[in-house]
Amino acid sequence: MIQKYNIALSLLQIKAIKLSPQNPFTWASGIKSPIYCDNRITLSYPEVRNEIQAALRDSLLNFGRIEAVSAVATAGIAHGAILADRTGLPFSYVRSSPKSHGRQNLIEGEIPVGKNVLVIEDLISTGGSSLEAVQVLRDSGCIVAGVLAIFDYGFDKAKQNFASHHCPYHTLTHYGELIGIAGETGYINPDEMEILNAWNQNPETWFQDNFSAGN
Repeated sequence: MIQKYNIALSLLQIKAIKLSPQNPFTWASGIKSPIYCDNRITLSYPEVRNEIQAALRDSLLNFGRIEAVSAVATAGIAHGAILADRTGLPFSYVRSSPKSHGRQNLIEGEIPVGKNVLVIEDLISTGGSSLEAVQVLRDSGCIVAGVLAIFDYGFDKAKQNFASHHCPYHTLTHYGELIGIAGETGYINPDEMEILNAWNQNPETWFQDNFSAGN
């Protein structure tokens, strides 16, 4: 789709997504990766921010009737709040852990019990943080229509995790689209394309297989 292509291209152009096959990044999980995504950068570029918001609004059609928006803290909050504002829907967000003071909330905002809630996330790797938020909302009495994110890495593990939680998800663009554009535009060469594809197939063992002593 043109929309997926354009958003992936925008993410590359503003360096919200960086590719470094020869000098991998280290994720918070400890995984070594040739790609790093920080969609919070999109908030600093009004044209890209508006492009993403338009795509998020268009994507609501994938989830049926939506009665509220809830974001995954922290990176999903800004995009979720803007989407809720532009659609006139109630907004809340889900913390990764309870506050250490006050009411010790996991959810900030009013919870629409029995209502269809769409969860907004910035990106999906394995789906773990998104699905934790989904469970919190379900436990609070919400009906979670699904998860909508800007980007996903296309891992089989994410597909399996969402399926096991009976939760549909949709993303504005994805890893395959991004890598294709990077190759077309000369951002990466064929050898780097091979490295990136190998990582995507086996992200947990890729660094050890390719950068260990003697390789």
